[in-house]
Amino acid sequence: MFLESFKITGVAVAQILLVAVIGYFLVKRGILGQAGLDTLSRLVVEVTLPILIFCQLMQDFRFDLYPNWWVFPLLSLAITIAGLLAGIFFVGFIKGSHHKVQFLSLTTFQNSGYLPLALIAAILPKEKADTALVYLFLFLLGFNLIVWSLGVYMLSFHKSKKFDFGTIFSPPVVAVSLSLMIIFLGWHKFVPDALIKPLAMVGDCTLPLAMIVVGGSLAAVRLVHINIRAMSLMVLSRLIILPAIGLWLILEFKMPELLGFLILIELAVPSATSLTVITRHYKNEDLLISQGVFFGHLASLVTLPLFLSIYLALVMAK
Repeated sequence: MFLESFKITGVAVAQILLVAVIGYFLVKRGILGQAGLDTLSRLVVEVTLPILIFCQLMQDFRFDLYPNWWVFPLLSLAITIAGLLAGIFFVGFIKGSHHKVQFLSLTTFQNSGYLPLALIAAILPKEKADTALVYLFLFLLGFNLIVWSLGVYMLSFHKSKKFDFGTIFSPPVVAVSLSLMIIFLGWHKFVPDALIKPLAMVGDCTLPLAMIVVGGSLAAVRLVHINIRAMSLMVLSRLIILPAIGLWLILEFKMPELLGFLILIELAVPSATSLTVITRHYKNEDLLISQGVFFGHLASLVTLPLFLSIYLALVMAK
């Protein structure tokens, strides 16, 4: 059963990797420059992903079907805190205050959107994937608020920097909030299929474009003076200890299968590629972020299928 599950997850991760490899080589060969990569990233974050969220929630979310919808934003906070605590446990082995902050950022903030989106679409059958995507988008409502507030604060290194509330209202957050408001007011009944269908076509572009962005971002990473100790501890805490504890808790408390699947994915995915964007935007020295994003995604090619296979074999295959 485990080998069969490992084959399923391994093939899914390989398919996702293939799309990311395209983005990697587009950047390495100079076909897609940094400006083009930034534009593509903005296209995903500001256009296709919000549209995908809107269409998915309009079609599949209702408050009576998901009475505990508010749990998912809180869940994102709990997983963020878990990542921070895992980093704090090992941060004493990291030298330098700025190194410590960047190490904690790598363990705290995961690739919560692109990879889970791809894994859900690749592994789950459509009827389960639709529900899991609703879970994911509600989860991202909380996560995006956190990463664009606490994440920016941690990586800016400007103690005098005033907090900018505008940064937390990213297009995906606005898309989820607007969709929930429309559904709550009952206005979704007046949204015609003639509008949803073309929007859905645009939203369906999100997955391949997002993975091209991930691959291209990894290609743009500069690996200079690799900190082997920090990278080893990051992989240990972020990709092994966190999902191992999460898997134990999911099994111990017998969580619903799709909820457990989402939790495990969010605990097992590598660090967020957006951390490199935040670091570059605030013109701070990239001491560990690029290394962590690169080696985290590399290591997750083994750790991610492993944990998901165990979960599939023990829970979802029943």
